[in-house]
Amino acid sequence: MSDAQSVTSTQAVRVTVDDLTGAPIRDLLTGHHTEMAANSPACSMHALDLTALRDPAVTVWSAWAGDELAGCGALKELDQRHGEIKSMRTADGFTGRGVAATVLVHIVDEARRRGYTRLSLETGSQEYFAPARRLYLRHGFTECEPFAGYVLDPYSQFFTRTLAGEVSPVRG
Repeated sequence: MSDAQSVTSTQAVRVTVDDLTGAPIRDLLTGHHTEMAANSPACSMHALDLTALRDPAVTVWSAWAGDELAGCGALKELDQRHGEIKSMRTADGFTGRGVAATVLVHIVDEARRRGYTRLSLETGSQEYFAPARRLYLRHGFTECEPFAGYVLDPYSQFFTRTLAGEVSPVRG
């Protein structure tokens, strides 16, 4: 099994749209927002809070290993052809087990299904964010200029991936 299919060799991750009403997802995202604020200057912190994640332009997915919340991620529609990845987070106890890769692959597949030709994201430039940057690079993202109203910032790095011409994998 690949990382995109499992957390461990025996336990599959189920990714599902989340309505943000459950305590586990709210706690994970509140903790994510708090940790992003602790690792980024206020003017460079772009994590969405729960209210912003409920915007109709944003879809949030949670990843579950059995009954345990393993992680989450979101896709924000910037326009009909361009989406932005938001709120990628792996729950404590699940880091290094393929959860983020599973959620990222799901988001990329959904962006293709929606007909987006480009998928972008902003993450921190500090060492704390190095694992996230490595994940995005492994999945075909490349550094880019600021997009969608972001500005150059020494605490931010921007990544994008062109989806035009990519074929969505067949799901059986």
